[in-house]
Amino acid sequence: MARVPGGPRKARRRSKVLDRAKGYYGSRGRLFRTARETVERGLKYAYRDRRRRKRDLRRLWIVRINAAARANGLQYGRFVHGLKLANVALDRKVLADMAVKQPQAFSAVCQTARAALGES
Repeated sequence: MARVPGGPRKARRRSKVLDRAKGYYGSRGRLFRTARETVERGLKYAYRDRRRRKRDLRRLWIVRINAAARANGLQYGRFVHGLKLANVALDRKVLADMAVKQPQAFSAVCQTARAALGES
């Protein structure tokens, strides 16, 4: 059987990889094999880090909420428990934004949580 050299299909496949590797340093952006390895690794990291970003943001929100809650005399866990008891349905993203940009409104939410906990 005769050997088929690949032609346009092979060139398209290679140029797709090399286009993704544009801007990479040295042979990583020029040679097909190293470019392919680097692009595959980058795609793997991108997939992993799209999930990790959600974790990291949640951790950041919790740190901000805890700092603002402690400034209002509550620990994070007691604050969240008080919100649950008071049926306040604000998620951590909104609470963290409120803690940074609207401290008075966050203090009011802290008062609501404290009242639901039975504290003064």
